[in-house]
Amino acid sequence: ITRGKPTMTDAIPLGDLNETELITLVASAERLSEHPLGQAILAGATERDITLMKPNDFQSVTGKGIKANVNGKQILVGNRRLLAEAGIDIEEMDKLAKTLAEQGKSPMFVGIDGKPGGILAVADTVKENSAAAVATLKTMGLDLVMITGDNSKTAEAIARHVGIERVFAEILPEHKSMEV
Repeated sequence: ITRGKPTMTDAIPLGDLNETELITLVASAERLSEHPLGQAILAGATERDITLMKPNDFQSVTGKGIKANVNGKQILVGNRRLLAEAGIDIEEMDKLAKTLAEQGKSPMFVGIDGKPGGILAVADTVKENSAAAVATLKTMGLDLVMITGDNSKTAEAIARHVGIERVFAEILPEHKSMEV
């Protein structure tokens, strides 16, 4: 449905950080990540000529995000569950994330040393022929379902754009086959 080439669109710092500091910490933490969203953040930092630091204690948390230590700070980057499970107050970030998701962007929650650090958003553009392909499949009598690990608001925005009514979002990779 989408190009599969997400790009970083927004960086909204919370607390004492500015945008560049937020991107620096997050992109540095993501240096060892193989996830497409992490790669989008790295590319966004490169485009902004941001010098990255070496992360320590990197850990990928399947279906939730990453943890790493950057410049003496404990960084969490991922979905709301990752930060909530770490005991970080995500109320303000939830409001920001909802707005970004309604725009079809994937919000990524950032925790720094146990506190809200900000939100980064990544978006993947819809392929030009996706809506036509969906329409063609529907005329063939197929019942289409979108199953994704993306945020539900983001997934719904993309599905609406291409004409898919049934969406299962925020599904962990190992559970996707069980949703059909």
